[in-house]
Amino acid sequence: MKWETVIGLETHAQLSTRSKIFSGAPTAFGAAPNTQACEVDIALPGVLPVLNRGAVERAIRFGLAVGGRINPRSVFARKNYFYPDLPKGYQISQYERPIVEGGTLEIVVGERQKTVRLTRAHLEEDAGKSLHEDFHGMTGIDLNRAGTPLLEIVSEPDLRSSAEAVAYARTLHALVRWIDICDGNMQEGSFRCDANVSVRPAGSDKLGTRCEIKNLNSFRFLERAIEFEVRRQIGVLEDGGRVAQETRLYDPDKDETRSMRSKEDAMDYRYFPDPDLLPLDVSQQWIDDVKNMLPELPQVMRQRFIESYQLSNYDALRLTSSLFTAKYFEDLVLEVGGAKNAKVAATWVTGELAGALNANNVDIENSELDSKWLGQLVRRTIDGTISRQTAKAIFVGMWAIAQNIADHNRGGGPYTTSALTKFNVDDFIDEAGVKQISDMGEIETIIAQVIADNPKSVEEYKAGKEKAFNSLVGQVMKATKGKANPAQVNSLLKQKLGGS
Repeated sequence: MKWETVIGLETHAQLSTRSKIFSGAPTAFGAAPNTQACEVDIALPGVLPVLNRGAVERAIRFGLAVGGRINPRSVFARKNYFYPDLPKGYQISQYERPIVEGGTLEIVVGERQKTVRLTRAHLEEDAGKSLHEDFHGMTGIDLNRAGTPLLEIVSEPDLRSSAEAVAYARTLHALVRWIDICDGNMQEGSFRCDANVSVRPAGSDKLGTRCEIKNLNSFRFLERAIEFEVRRQIGVLEDGGRVAQETRLYDPDKDETRSMRSKEDAMDYRYFPDPDLLPLDVSQQWIDDVKNMLPELPQVMRQRFIESYQLSNYDALRLTSSLFTAKYFEDLVLEVGGAKNAKVAATWVTGELAGALNANNVDIENSELDSKWLGQLVRRTIDGTISRQTAKAIFVGMWAIAQNIADHNRGGGPYTTSALTKFNVDDFIDEAGVKQISDMGEIETIIAQVIADNPKSVEEYKAGKEKAFNSLVGQVMKATKGKANPAQVNSLLKQKLGGS
């Protein structure tokens, strides 16, 4: 039997407020345990929560960015469950009436585009953290995270593979950073995903029993956890068993998921409106004010790139995958002569630069190879001074210098930050002797000699064999040591052969 994977993601984005969602305690990462938890966070008797306006504003910002509905009135509820790092015995969250409903997210998987529907985004507080590693036979409780503001973003079960799930998570990660509501630091737990995974027979429209994989804090772990869980569930079903609805954890050392507890349904949490918090009223004026402060959104910028720079939708999607990538591209466009050369700039950003960033696991905002330096190189391919192949080789050297500068800035590496500034592309081209031959007379002389030396290939070309022409082009490029402009060689060679 063939199986179809069905995935929905619940993503927790820690909002970038300086204080917690219901108290004035700070949210800075890395403080000593239990030094950033106030009376409200640890649930001392008689304390009352006060809602953080900045957290609400960030939720509105997200809802507008995904085209969701901002509910004019939403309600905070108590989600009741027991866990040692939950001092109140309940979590303040939103259930029946969240602040954001609906919306969509456009993702790219390979060269495919897909629209993923969002169910909701709601505000809630984080719990504390249980520490198992530092205590022998005991568990420590750090309540610094208790009360940290979260926006939980829930997708519809529209994802059909681990690759789609990662593409969705990456796109969402880029968006919350783009609109500046979350720093996206996955190592610090600012952005983490729970994956709801099930399988069903191919062609069926009935959902299978889902398992929730909790707290996946890297894209790699998300992908591997889903792939393992899909294999596990298919194995259970093909052996005649039934998949149990449960919460599971991913163990990256063993590359497997394991059972944590049976999966609760909403009724198990006994939700009811929090009597200490009034319903949240959001006026249209507030929504309009937030909308006016939003940066140009990815989908708007994408359309502008298509119209202003004549880019394909696919390239525009890739270039707006993050605000930093989009800014880098537009800076490079200015460096290489404006919109008329935008397609060339796009090719370099999505090609060589993206490849180097991925291979070295570097984010574009942390790259030392800025658009000004890359622009020097790209300009020389546009004006025909060097071939693209030569430029790609020079790029490798420039990237190595940039990496060494980054190492130096982190406390190692042989180069200083002035190294790339001193790296002059024109000087390097002259010293290396890689400038393309632009003298038409010289190229014509070489072509004439190649034609005279290869009469058989000439005859075969005239007989309609295209490979013979490619062979002649290769002979010309060999004679010029690769320094002739291939487009010029093709044009002149066809002229000469057509006239003989």
